[in-house]
Amino acid sequence: MVGPLDRVKILFQTSNPQFAKYTGSWFGAVDAMKTIYSSDGTRGLFRGHSATLLRIFPYAGIKFLAYEQVRASLIKDRSQETAARRFLSGSIAGTISVFFTYPLEVIRVRLAFETKGGARASYADICRQIYHEHPPRPIASSVSSSSLPSAASTAAAAVQDFTPSSGFINFYRGFTPTLWGMLPYAGASFLTHDSAGDLLRRPQFAPYTTLPNTATTKKPAQLTSWAQLIAGGLAGFVSQTVSYPLEVVRRRMQVGGAVGDGRRSGMAETANKIYLERGWRGFFVGLSIGYVKVVPLASVSFYVYERGKFYLGI
Repeated sequence: MVGPLDRVKILFQTSNPQFAKYTGSWFGAVDAMKTIYSSDGTRGLFRGHSATLLRIFPYAGIKFLAYEQVRASLIKDRSQETAARRFLSGSIAGTISVFFTYPLEVIRVRLAFETKGGARASYADICRQIYHEHPPRPIASSVSSSSLPSAASTAAAAVQDFTPSSGFINFYRGFTPTLWGMLPYAGASFLTHDSAGDLLRRPQFAPYTTLPNTATTKKPAQLTSWAQLIAGGLAGFVSQTVSYPLEVVRRRMQVGGAVGDGRRSGMAETANKIYLERGWRGFFVGLSIGYVKVVPLASVSFYVYERGKFYLGI
């Protein structure tokens, strides 16, 4: 169920012309899935999902590994364990993980965005398409270049010559809003999870929410399965909510080379375009679908993370 909903969410976020009419309600999401199924069958519903699976392994591994290392550096003992340090540790870990896995994210979004009939593009086709995309040449200004100061003209020419316009840099399109979005997303995720864990371990709740602590170390007691799943799910809910507007901006930038004239819009320009199209609601289109994916994903991820640390003695 997550795969089809994830594809519909991407189509909504990127304002795909064929699916814009379905945005705004759960029934719209169902109608969108019906349209995809009628034209492409079951494979269409899961288009791009394999790239999601390919990305999630290194992304989650790097994120949790980085969090443990960064947290150990910023929080050396309980007296230093503040909300700000927890948030910063999560933000840095999320930034590191997304840097190494972002190209797979762009490929996933482009696969999911494609709705043209006929033969479906393969991974290799999408990669070649992204790699060779060039932004259109800027329209010549009415001001003659001879009227510009020579130093300014030379500097502008140098920037134009040395700024990459195609190639591997295309796989990092939309990376700036991703970084800005990852700071609150990962930071709020780890902060909420750890704070919820502290709350559930309080003496008045501990008899119902924790397992008997048989470890010889001073590590906090393990939460019961249901308590751990609640802490992780709450972390997913909060992090998805606070970072979602930047996720919408990122999606629109990632498909920039596949729509319109291929011109690359900056972060501010993309955000302004979204606002002009739908107002503030445009930054939250597909959010309810995002909850369906992110909340259980975060819940299970943190559960496996905590249980894995416990059984491995980390």
